[in-house]
Amino acid sequence: MGTVRTLVFPLLRLLVWSVIAVALVVLAFGGSDAAGPAPGGPGAPRLELTAPPVPVARGTVANTVTVQGTVVADGAVPVKATAAGTVRRVLVQQGATVTAGQTVVEVRVEQEQQPVTGTDPDGNPTVTPRPPKVRTVAVPAPSAGVVTTLDVLVDQVVAVGNPIGQVSPGTLSVTAPLTQSEQFRLLAPPTTAEVTVQGGPAPFTCTGLVLGTEPAPTDPDAGGGPMMPPSGAGTTARCAVPPGTAVFAGMAATVAVSAGTADDVLVVPITAVQGSVQQGNVWVVGEDGAEEVRTVVLGLTDGEQVEIREGVAEGEQVLQFVPVPDDTAAEYPMGGPYG
Repeated sequence: MGTVRTLVFPLLRLLVWSVIAVALVVLAFGGSDAAGPAPGGPGAPRLELTAPPVPVARGTVANTVTVQGTVVADGAVPVKATAAGTVRRVLVQQGATVTAGQTVVEVRVEQEQQPVTGTDPDGNPTVTPRPPKVRTVAVPAPSAGVVTTLDVLVDQVVAVGNPIGQVSPGTLSVTAPLTQSEQFRLLAPPTTAEVTVQGGPAPFTCTGLVLGTEPAPTDPDAGGGPMMPPSGAGTTARCAVPPGTAVFAGMAATVAVSAGTADDVLVVPITAVQGSVQQGNVWVVGEDGAEEVRTVVLGLTDGEQVEIREGVAEGEQVLQFVPVPDDTAAEYPMGGPYG
């Protein structure tokens, strides 16, 4: 029994470790002879990745962009003087409810008239001044709502365009930030969106959809001047909440914008196309396995597949993934790139 412990077991352990060592050597050097030295250095295994081809098939693409947004109160609209003169009458008070076009302030405008010229009984020329022509100009409310401010007094001098107050429309909108890819998918957006507020009313249609940049907030400590926009601020989608809808400013909302549907069209995965808007490139695989770069005209996308309008035919094979550039490290002499 002592001979087994001292001779047989050590020999078995040595044999097992030898087998493991040989297997590691085979793994390290087995794949390098045919493909050449690997980028990682002599003897390192080469990883060969080949993008599988997929057929160009027919399908349906529904371009619906769903983003997360917020219910916000629409900003107050400024009331601006429509003529240069002095304030004759202030017809409403701060806090009053007004309709669009209702007169808020009257401005007294004096227009100088040319003097009357003539001659006196002795034939001498005379100039008789005429009193100015006076007219009253109405300053209307720019929208219906509540007058939140009215900073003007009777006999105060105003110029055309001077802000003299604000009217809050009392309406709500939904705004949602858009990523760059979402903006490209909404190059031709509709005028409506479907909005869902968690815990609120049933999904409703939000009208007047527009895409644009939100105005910078004002800084009250700097006299109402614009503040720097927040970091990462970009394009947003904004639409109006229908009157009477039971939502409130600050609530989170899900906005679904349906920008079109294409039925029975040629489609490929978006991973197979280099480019995502209007025009792109695909790698067509021929029957002999040769790859051809081909320009295609793109249509709608749903984020997973994209419509191909021109450039390929149904049934053709394209690479499922756009090939990446060859980043194999350059080979240098034994001394390295600097000798």
